[in-house]
Amino acid sequence: MNIQWLGHSSFKLTESTGTTIITDPYHPYVGEEMQKFSCDCVTLSHSHKDHNYIEGVLGSPRVLTESGAFEIKGVHISSFKTFHDASSGSERGSNLIFKFRMDGVDVCHMGDIGEECSTDILENLGSVNVLLIPIGGNYTIDAVQAKEYVDRVMPDIVIPMHYKTKKCELDIDKIDEFVKLFEDDEIIEVDGDTIEFDRTKFDDEKTKLVILKLNH
Repeated sequence: MNIQWLGHSSFKLTESTGTTIITDPYHPYVGEEMQKFSCDCVTLSHSHKDHNYIEGVLGSPRVLTESGAFEIKGVHISSFKTFHDASSGSERGSNLIFKFRMDGVDVCHMGDIGEECSTDILENLGSVNVLLIPIGGNYTIDAVQAKEYVDRVMPDIVIPMHYKTKKCELDIDKIDEFVKLFEDDEIIEVDGDTIEFDRTKFDDEKTKLVILKLNH
C-alpha cells in the first residue's frame, strides 16, 4: 500500500487492489491548495473546515464521520472518539481517530487529537504500523506530546502532519522541534510526497520518522 501526503492532515491511502481513501480534506484558507483526487471513501476527524472540506474531493465517495467499524471495498476501517483539546472537548469539541488495515498494514490517523496519551487511547489503538500524528501544537498536541504517543504506541513508522509548512498560514509550529526528538539514524527524508509500505519490510526495531515533502 502507499501513502501520499496531500498537505496539512490530508493523506491519500491506496491499497494494492486500488481501493483509495482520503483523510481530512482541507479548505484553501490553510494556505495550501489541495490536489484533487477521486476516492472510494473520505474520513473526517471532526467538523472544522481544515479537516472536512468535502468539496476538495472528486467523485461521490462514502464519507465517514462517526465512530464504529466499516468495510470499504475490502479495507477494514475502525474509528473511536477522543477530544480535540485537553479539557474533555469543552474548548474545541471531539475528534475521531481512524485506523485502516490495507495490505496487512495497520495505519492510524490521529486527526486533531488534543488530549495527552492515555491507557484508554492506547487500548483502543492496539497495534499500529504507521502512525499519522499532528505535531503543530496550539490546536492539537505539540511535538513533545506527539513524541510521547510515539514512544507509547511504538509504531514502525511515524509520519508527522498538521504543522507549519512553507505556504501554511495557520498559527502552528514547524516540524523542527519534533525532528529534534529523534536520533539521526531514525529519520528518513523522502524526496516527494509518497511512500510505499510492505508489511514484510518492517524491522520491528526503532520507530522511524518519515518526512514527506509536498510536490506542489
